[in-house]
Amino acid sequence: MARVRDEPAPPTVRLSDGTTARIVRSAFAGGWELDVDGTPQSHVDLDDPTHLHFEYVARMGAVIDRLRMPGQPLTAIHLGAGALTIPRYIEATRPGSRQQVVELEPALWDLVRENLPLPRGGSVRVRIGDARQILARLPSGLVGAADLVVSDVYSGAQTPAHLTTVEFFAEAARFLAPDGVLLVNVADGAGLAFARREVATVRAVLEHVIVLAEVQTLKGRRFGNLVIAASRAPLPTQWLPRLMAAGPHPAKVAEGRELDDFVRGARVATDADATPSPKPSASVFTR
Repeated sequence: MARVRDEPAPPTVRLSDGTTARIVRSAFAGGWELDVDGTPQSHVDLDDPTHLHFEYVARMGAVIDRLRMPGQPLTAIHLGAGALTIPRYIEATRPGSRQQVVELEPALWDLVRENLPLPRGGSVRVRIGDARQILARLPSGLVGAADLVVSDVYSGAQTPAHLTTVEFFAEAARFLAPDGVLLVNVADGAGLAFARREVATVRAVLEHVIVLAEVQTLKGRRFGNLVIAASRAPLPTQWLPRLMAAGPHPAKVAEGRELDDFVRGARVATDADATPSPKPSASVFTR
């Protein structure tokens, strides 16, 4: 009788909040997934860093593709590292980019670095600490210089309250170039009360805002991710059909009057009254 070969245990670490992070093979897309207590945090394809499997990450990639000229290096700040899917994408599509990445958990970064190493030669600096505290300590030369700031910070399946407020987004926006873009990943469910508040909060800091999401998610009929893109400068209208065409489908881009209606009645979140993002049920991640 042939002996069944045991699969090696996935690389695993315990994080400071007691949750467990591990790196597992992706059963559906090839490559690898970073999983934190059952919540898929990142997907990485080491053979093809342009492969963006998660829908909301693909939407972020579609916005990033519109920045500057194709292939032109970017200056980017990423709040929340995960497995560095977006920094890898930028390095692959825009060689020579300068990127700063902030990650709270040193054990998580060690896990990713050892098992999903970054390509050699890229300019990606990882800083360990709380996103707001690190923002206050970033080099002054980055203020007003970033083409892109990405806020995608999760503790388990939730964004901490202090990273959802008008004070936080004002601090992040300080680093944007005059036409730089802030991208925010927001997860929410039925009714979208949290997402509506987040859009209102970002609009209190940056005038020009669009929201990208799957159609049923944007209607508040299912739990999912919405991507907020915001800037001090008008977001070019020629982006919209290209963002729609880029998918994933069915795609929706909300702007203008539709976004006014979306946020009507929503209060701006402040440090005094903010709440974490809602925690999804476990069934959301059942495939």
